[in-house]
Amino acid sequence: MRAFVIFLLAAIGTFIIDQSIKTLFLDGYYRAGECIDLQLHFNKGVAFSMFAFVGPYLKWIQAVMIGGILYYVLKEGYIKRYALPVGLLIGGALGNLYDRFVHDGVVDYVAWHCGFRFAVFNYADVAIDIAVMWILLLAYFSSDKSNAK
Repeated sequence: MRAFVIFLLAAIGTFIIDQSIKTLFLDGYYRAGECIDLQLHFNKGVAFSMFAFVGPYLKWIQAVMIGGILYYVLKEGYIKRYALPVGLLIGGALGNLYDRFVHDGVVDYVAWHCGFRFAVFNYADVAIDIAVMWILLLAYFSSDKSNAK
């Protein structure tokens, strides 16, 4: 039960923080910098605008994928071990999915342009990246030898 509460709080907190920051940019916030511009962008695809050609079906594909991941994590009991990173992952994924349904694209706002043009991203993307790295590190450095078959 404790792990589920941690998961739920992380997911809800990540979603709220993500949507709150995005609201600032939707309301017109802008700041130019030497290496990073904080500027509103709408991403119709996924990372680096890949799969933008899928159009309005992308949000439904992502909804099914998020549901599948959540089902798998809950069914297999991974929530006990990875409660916080899975909460970050699901909260970030739901934040970006919400954007697709409400704004017809993900609201991105951090544009890196120092030396080269990098992808534009947002808080949810960072939460997802941190969650994936966290899960991989926990799995790799696991002291549970029963997984090694």
